Amino acid sequence: MKEKILGLKPISTDFAALLLRLIFGGLFIHFGYTKLIGFDQMLPLFPDLIGIGSKTSLILVVFAEFFCGIFVTLGFVTRLTVIPIFITMFVAFFIAHANDPFQIKSLSFTYLLVSIVVFVLGSGKFSLDRYVLSESKR
Repeated sequence: MKEKILGLKPISTDFAALLLRLIFGGLFIHFGYTKLIGFDQMLPLFPDLIGIGSKTSLILVVFAEFFCGIFVTLGFVTRLTVIPIFITMFVAFFIAHANDPFQIKSLSFTYLLVSIVVFVLGSGKFSLDRYVLSESKR
């Protein structure tokens, strides 16, 4: 037990992936749901940061945060569904908050980095990916 706690080897990468997905995905579900239910009120204030229109931008952000957040939480095509979250946080950090001090944009930077970790780590064995991939191998 002492070696597990003080040792260098991970106790369980699959459990760590599950915790990371639940926390990260759950936060994005919350953010996306807030934008989804307040869509009409938020639309006039939402900027067109990448030249595709405010409405399209907001739709893509809701998709990335809410729907991809659900998929990441469930561990369903995790590496694919974390990409829109990464793009959203990239735009938030480098474009939306480009001129803001780091304290203002640090949250989007943190989520940007965590999305990279989720992509690299993958969904782990406690995920829907495990069942989907094992079904496709049969």
